[in-house]
Amino acid sequence: MDNAIVTLVIQHHVIAGVEPQYEAWLNEIVPTAQRFAGHLGVNIIRPHGGVGVYTIVLRFDTHGHLRDWVESDTRKRLTEQVASLLVSGERIEIKTGLEYWFTPADSAQKQAKRVKQFLVTLSAIFPLTVIVPRVLRPLFEAVPVLGWPIVSNFVIAVIIVFLMVYLIMPHYTKLISRWLFS
Repeated sequence: MDNAIVTLVIQHHVIAGVEPQYEAWLNEIVPTAQRFAGHLGVNIIRPHGGVGVYTIVLRFDTHGHLRDWVESDTRKRLTEQVASLLVSGERIEIKTGLEYWFTPADSAQKQAKRVKQFLVTLSAIFPLTVIVPRVLRPLFEAVPVLGWPIVSNFVIAVIIVFLMVYLIMPHYTKLISRWLFS
């Protein structure tokens, strides 16, 4: 598990009226986190519906790199700076693998049922298992070593997993969230 991609989800409930100061703090901490080893990306989900809750989603390539960021003096200093802008302390969750796809943004909401997780994952992966090999077939024919079964299957798997983690599932689960979490 130490080498699995890991997602750090931080929620901050910002005091009303100090949002500009909080945004300035975000403008400092985001590029700082991006300079840490293993950082794969960050997303900021800003408040909606009158609730001042910001959600920061950071991805790291390993637990070790995440731990380096979380335990760093830099992060501790920046977190201390923002504390006076928050209603309460930060809320942190660490997620690995597929579970993040099926965790609703509002933690008070229930988890998706396993059968729905299965159906959503199958409906996203199955078309990819048909399309990706067909798209890559000319490449596999042009470069013989890529056509070897173990190599071609590995390349196909890498592309499918990349598409699922970074492109398809974040948008797909948001699109069908009403059904998924009902």
